[in-house]
Amino acid sequence: MTTISPTVSGLGRDRLPGGFDPRQLRTQFPIFQNNPDLVFLDSAASAQKPRAVIDGITDYYRNDYANVHRGVYRLSGRSTDLFEEAREKTRAFLNAADHREIVYVRNTTEAINLVAFSWGGTFVHAGDEVLISDVEHHSNLVPWQMLCERTGARLVVAPTDATGEFDLAAFEALLSPRTRMVAVTHISNVTGAVLPVARIAELAHARGAKVLIDGSQAAPRLPLDMQALACDFYAFTGHKVYGPTGIGVLYGRAELLAAMPPWQTGGGMIEQVEYAKTAFQEAPHRFEAGTPDIAGAIGLGYAVDFVEALGRDNIRDHEQALTAYGVERLSRIPGLRLLAAGQRQLAVMSFNLDGVHPHDVGTVLDQHNVAVRVGHHCAQPLMDKLGLAGTVRASLGVYNDERDIDQLVEAVAAAREMFR
Repeated sequence: MTTISPTVSGLGRDRLPGGFDPRQLRTQFPIFQNNPDLVFLDSAASAQKPRAVIDGITDYYRNDYANVHRGVYRLSGRSTDLFEEAREKTRAFLNAADHREIVYVRNTTEAINLVAFSWGGTFVHAGDEVLISDVEHHSNLVPWQMLCERTGARLVVAPTDATGEFDLAAFEALLSPRTRMVAVTHISNVTGAVLPVARIAELAHARGAKVLIDGSQAAPRLPLDMQALACDFYAFTGHKVYGPTGIGVLYGRAELLAAMPPWQTGGGMIEQVEYAKTAFQEAPHRFEAGTPDIAGAIGLGYAVDFVEALGRDNIRDHEQALTAYGVERLSRIPGLRLLAAGQRQLAVMSFNLDGVHPHDVGTVLDQHNVAVRVGHHCAQPLMDKLGLAGTVRASLGVYNDERDIDQLVEAVAAAREMFR
């Protein structure tokens, strides 16, 4: 068995705020070696992969691959060890109390659906309420909407104000004895607004509600501590944390997972099967039916190593500085309107150019080798509230620096001139 470790030496750690030099760091991402002119500003959708992750997955398939948990031969044992070591890395990444609180899923979407179907189907009933925010990704809206339709519960939406700030006072007023679940994002994938999730959890728990946090945008850039945050569920997806696609994580408090029935059934999650009845394993395995994405979990473990080696404090500081620089530069462009993001904005900047469709802006940017996301960003109710069909979204990763923002601004200016 070969261990692949992320390399962060020689990155000019004193050269920029954030403790590393993004331009030097790009050498660890093969995509930039093969596309040297690429300005990648779409990490909110999916981050690029460092060599440590790519090589680690390849090494696993070449040297250690076998199915996990039930093989008595050595190769299966090595594969199982790597798989469970990755779970422990993820536990430490989140500072969860126990590795059994870490459930592997395909992505954040599946994690939220799991909770909505299993926990929600058990504990949410007619007349109850599920409270979300108005900046949620569809993945943290539609599962709860469908749960409410199935059970007769009511979906309640907490607002953000005109500045893009989450309205804590309005949220607190909407909490009621009927609130069973509060499900909110940690960082908006549309505006980059950072929600006060610790205070949200505190207020929700005071009313007896459970709390789920969509951490898709937060996990790559913020230090996370489940024991300090004291939420009930936290979900994130591997491909936004510089890991592979097809793997995600649901953190759930042990006592809640123990009270939840399986969501999917089949091999790998049972203790005993008879024709009359079936006994299921304890968490997390009762929620991991079938052969898991073994290589994905191991690859996520290498991605966690990579992020931890850089330091999420360093990543946060770097991206905060770069976000501020981007907002300042974009704000100078005549006719460009940035979406408001409240008092704290991190890693995401969405905007529109007067008189130009976002898709046209995105096409011109691509001609200048600048990759951004355009559209409603899986947040159509928010777009409806703002009276927009969509936006252009630029989002940051550890490999971005001020030169990338400068090139974005130049490309947007070119789009403006083209469509004047």
